[in-house]
Amino acid sequence: MLKRQFAIAALMSVYMASTASAETISMWVRSGIGDSFKEVVKSFNDKGGDKVEMTEVPFSELVQKYATAVAGGQAPDALSLDLIYTPAFASAGQLEDLSDWAKALPYFNSLSPSHVKLGTYDGKIYGMPLSVETSIFAWNKDLYKKAGLDPEKAPKTWEEITANAEKIRALGGDTYGFYFSGGGCGGCMIFTFTPLVWGAGADILSADGKTATLDTPQMRKAVDIYRNLVAKDTVPAGSASDNGVNFLSFTNGKIGQQSLGAFAIGTLVTQHPEINFGVTLIPGVDGKPSSFAGGDNFVVTKGTPRLDAVKKFLEYTYSVEGQKIMAKFGSLPTRGDIANEVLDGLDPRLKVGIEAIAVAKTPYTLQFNDLINSSNGPWATFINASIYGSDVDGAFSNAQAEMQSIIDAAN
Repeated sequence: MLKRQFAIAALMSVYMASTASAETISMWVRSGIGDSFKEVVKSFNDKGGDKVEMTEVPFSELVQKYATAVAGGQAPDALSLDLIYTPAFASAGQLEDLSDWAKALPYFNSLSPSHVKLGTYDGKIYGMPLSVETSIFAWNKDLYKKAGLDPEKAPKTWEEITANAEKIRALGGDTYGFYFSGGGCGGCMIFTFTPLVWGAGADILSADGKTATLDTPQMRKAVDIYRNLVAKDTVPAGSASDNGVNFLSFTNGKIGQQSLGAFAIGTLVTQHPEINFGVTLIPGVDGKPSSFAGGDNFVVTKGTPRLDAVKKFLEYTYSVEGQKIMAKFGSLPTRGDIANEVLDGLDPRLKVGIEAIAVAKTPYTLQFNDLINSSNGPWATFINASIYGSDVDGAFSNAQAEMQSIIDAAN
């Protein structure tokens, strides 16, 4: 009996010690992050031990709220942060340097390269890929067939896309050949339009983000392509005032072609099974494909006492089990080395999203919001003026000058 009591006491002490050593990680995520990350958090928590306490913050408030929380010493241990904002927080000295740990991960070189690039500041890594998003091109196979097009043939050039758009528009009524959210949605158009330029080797900013390089022959050709699509009435008139609310217009079954996010594949499969669609990479103006790398980076608040627990959670997210959970609920794999294994048994069209990661880009700048995301910023204003307006040269000149002015004022 005495031995049994000692054994029970020993077990209780071990249990209490393990319970006492378990950490609760506080983590903020932006609203709308989707089920994929929520499910991986749930799975991690169900295993016992360390826990993640996740708080959703409205998307439009997250950046400012985090900056305020850091200043007041009330920041969470970790944050799911739109990757475009990682350089700004890193430059402010508010994030934990993860360089040594990150580079020691055996799969480090297979992580989404654009996310790692945006997570790097001054040669050190402050952000790690969490959710990966890419932009892709989709076409409605049923509308292709009705228009006399080969529904199984993915268009490879914008000449093909334009010709297809005209044939689909000729079906009449409220059926249109193409769609884009051009009315002040800078975020939409950096996501879907800029790949036309990137694929051709040009960019809107220099590599160091200190020079605006908007006015290039490639960008002028891209603008001409979209102006032509609008002029030929292949795009609904509402596109000119769409601030992003109708970004998923392709799901209404009346749009023949549209550049979208890879996330839309899951949306179409689960919520719009009636739409028979194909996906491919977005062609550049010279036919060479590209994509926008979007999504979130995982960042850690500098000085958190729960750094080791945070690392364990991220390693679980990167594990085959964690990646499969995220993929099952719509997120692309973060690790390229296990992407095929993770996507095995899921919709094969998701693999186009993986192909896009290899050619995807993201502008690197500390002024992303002022330059690109703001509805009144130079990028959004440029898109509207150059595609729908009458003074294309003026649109280029004004946007180039305003972008450079914003960059110079911040340096």
